[in-house]
Amino acid sequence: MKLPKIFLSSLLALGLVLPFTTTAEPAPGALPIIDYGERFLPEVARNGMVVGPERLASEVGLDMLRRGGNAVDAAVATGFALAVTYPRAGNLGGGGFMLIHLADGDRQVFIDYREAAPAAATRDMFLDDTGAVDKQKEYFSLQAAGVPGTVAGLLAALDKYGSLSRKEVLAPAIALAEKGYPMSFAQARDLNERAVMLAMDAAASAVFFHDDGSPYAMGDTFRQPDLAWTLRQIAERGHDGFYKGPVAAKIVDAMEKDDGIMTAKDLANYRSLEREPVRGSFHGFEVVSAPPPSSGGIHIIEMLNILEGYDLAAMGHNSANYIHHLAEAMKRAYADRSEYLGDPDFVEVPKRLTDKDYAVQLRKSIDPDKATPASEIKPGLEPVSESRDTTHFSVADAAGNVVTNTYTLNFSFGNHRVVPGTGFLLNNEMADFAAAPGTANAFGLVQGERNRIEGNKRPLSSMSPTLVLRDGKPWIATGSPGGSQIITTVLQTILNAMVFDMNIATAAMSPRVHHQWQPDTLLLEQGVSPDTLTLLLARGQPAEYTERTLGRTQSIMLRDGWLFGATDSRRPEGHVAAY
Repeated sequence: MKLPKIFLSSLLALGLVLPFTTTAEPAPGALPIIDYGERFLPEVARNGMVVGPERLASEVGLDMLRRGGNAVDAAVATGFALAVTYPRAGNLGGGGFMLIHLADGDRQVFIDYREAAPAAATRDMFLDDTGAVDKQKEYFSLQAAGVPGTVAGLLAALDKYGSLSRKEVLAPAIALAEKGYPMSFAQARDLNERAVMLAMDAAASAVFFHDDGSPYAMGDTFRQPDLAWTLRQIAERGHDGFYKGPVAAKIVDAMEKDDGIMTAKDLANYRSLEREPVRGSFHGFEVVSAPPPSSGGIHIIEMLNILEGYDLAAMGHNSANYIHHLAEAMKRAYADRSEYLGDPDFVEVPKRLTDKDYAVQLRKSIDPDKATPASEIKPGLEPVSESRDTTHFSVADAAGNVVTNTYTLNFSFGNHRVVPGTGFLLNNEMADFAAAPGTANAFGLVQGERNRIEGNKRPLSSMSPTLVLRDGKPWIATGSPGGSQIITTVLQTILNAMVFDMNIATAAMSPRVHHQWQPDTLLLEQGVSPDTLTLLLARGQPAEYTERTLGRTQSIMLRDGWLFGATDSRRPEGHVAAY
């Protein structure tokens, strides 16, 4: 029985599961046979794919592949385009991490372009006279902004690993900013949610509001001439076009006029860094992920090491028993995060966190039938956050090169401040430091002494661009926004594929859970059975439903020369661009 694709899509949109499967091998040159018993189906392509949070930027990346560019060219073009078409999280004024698999030599490269604290930053800069954290200053002042890393990171990737020219790669972003594009429903909704805060900044108002003071609405042509000017400086002068010259002067001028601390020297001295990614294994799969100052890779591997000792498949996907063991592994990893993680250029991060022997000790502390209260879990070694509005995209080309990239402004629309004359928003990543070590940040994550504020230091992150290798070759490229939920979102997505043999779309859209040690709450997405909730509560798990989706992956699975892409469609506007 063969159903037309449009009919299959209609059934899937209604949430129906098709009642048949097939295991036949595809004929040479034919599309691979897809198991229609799966709940969700990925997009399929042969030559190239970009999976991102927004359609126009993903298509920009795909166009680079069609022109003969490689995955890095496409990723950089997508990153700059998202600064135009996805302003809540795409950015020039933020930072992030890029993980690249290079087919030539089968090796992985990790680029750290995380924001850095200005040199004048001090440990107590966000504390008031009583010693309490001044949240308004920490989140929304110009002092909340770290030195942006996005431009440096994207350009470093392009210069070293790309194949197209800088001007060619930036041209689509410049055109989108200059000519404009119709604002989508999702973008208009995002803007309206933050309109009150954005309206408080004159430069932001000039970008996001009409002359009559109303925010741009769905269908309005959204033009950003100042941002086009900034992008043109970068296209013409490269790194110096942002970190020196007129763009840098505008940043410094804004800082000097409104109690900011970022200087021309801070900007001129900023460089992205190449670091060795962290690596682990899980039942024959190799997992490659983000090293510090991200906590993501270390704790994904730490949790996989703990869970490797259980027969997860026998437990059943999202059964009470499975979720109980996930939660217990999550608690222990996040407890370690609170104490041991920070910028590796300033602190030593214990290597033992990713050791399988250490995982054995943690596993022994897990009661299979009863939850361990968070208050009884401490960081396990002897002493030796981003916002939910981070964004991620994944890219693969026909030659086998793969890029998985996560970057952010921290909060949605960052600190809601635009540098006058430049069109771009500043980040508020200084809030990801421990303003008062031992207390929670904006997303409930307890921050340790190792992540205290220091000049030139990079704040701890949860961003987790991740690759899973099968037989030494890339199999899955994934990552997610979600602040503290990024790590557990990526963990469950790859477990869904590795343990439960889900295709990438089903792996991306199956209901997820999250526990981060403090607060002691196990969040369940809608779709986890009420009976499962009852059983978890009986084990002492402090479980409750959340109305929000937990994270949102943009993923590609590579198999037998085919690319299978999926964006978690439970949030609007994600897009798979492929050919």
